[in-house]
Amino acid sequence: MTDLLAAALAHAERGWHVFPLRPDDKRPAFPDHAADDCTGRDPRCRAAGRHLGWEARATTDPDRIRRAWSTRPYGIGLACGPSRLVVVDLDTPKDGAGGRDGLAVLAELAATHAAGIDPTYTVTTGRGGTHLYYRHPDDGPALRNTAGTLGPMVDTRAHGGYVVAAGSTVTGRPYVVDLDTDPAPLPGWLADLLAPAPLPPQRPVVVDLGTGRRAAYIDAAIRAQVAEVTGAAPGGRNHALYRSAVALGQLVAGGALAESDATTVLTDAAHTAGLRPVETARTIASGLRAGARRPRKVAA
Repeated sequence: MTDLLAAALAHAERGWHVFPLRPDDKRPAFPDHAADDCTGRDPRCRAAGRHLGWEARATTDPDRIRRAWSTRPYGIGLACGPSRLVVVDLDTPKDGAGGRDGLAVLAELAATHAAGIDPTYTVTTGRGGTHLYYRHPDDGPALRNTAGTLGPMVDTRAHGGYVVAAGSTVTGRPYVVDLDTDPAPLPGWLADLLAPAPLPPQRPVVVDLGTGRRAAYIDAAIRAQVAEVTGAAPGGRNHALYRSAVALGQLVAGGALAESDATTVLTDAAHTAGLRPVETARTIASGLRAGARRPRKVAA
């Protein structure tokens, strides 16, 4: 436990946001429930006024880290988005299946771009794979997780993703630092390949609410939630979308707003903010369900 605590503190000193994993496991230790099942009884969720997942709980606060890792021998999860990292996960063929490993695939890909693989912070995983840590570009879109986009045996973790950090074990196999140096900037050619596809053009969304004071109130509520989503900072946009979906879900449950209209305006706001379609649909549906538990009626 002392070694795990020391490793977690060392990662935090680099500015990397860590959170507990279940001992000797890859899964987050907290929260113990999904967003759809959040009752608000979890202390962190209650304090935030919303469901708080593992990414939002990740921290560099040494006091919080000491409290957590002094109670159980938690593994160390490293949240890539808040840490401004892109981790390239190079796997190895399983069970002696043969074929190229992820490192060979990445090397071939680099060669096609007349580039090499520069030294960077490197971790050997429990199964003998490799994690290459790079700094997320300061400009351009927020990069997300990918699986096989760069080629077989090559995945990436960025915003919305995490890796098991060095110092941890998974099923008894340790994650070990292979090259201890500062993460190099993500090569431009890799950033270009990982950049999300542009969103399709969006039509203006028009919701017919009628006239009168009630309609004006609902219109103001919609505009406020749209502004919260579109004005959210990178890394917090999905959380803002969830909060707004909860707020509009309350109006839907109270009969003041059609669910289809709430979904339409939130989807348009999410696209404007740069969120991807799959996570947008999932977050909106989750937020609307949570809001439906606390209906809010609007007087005529």
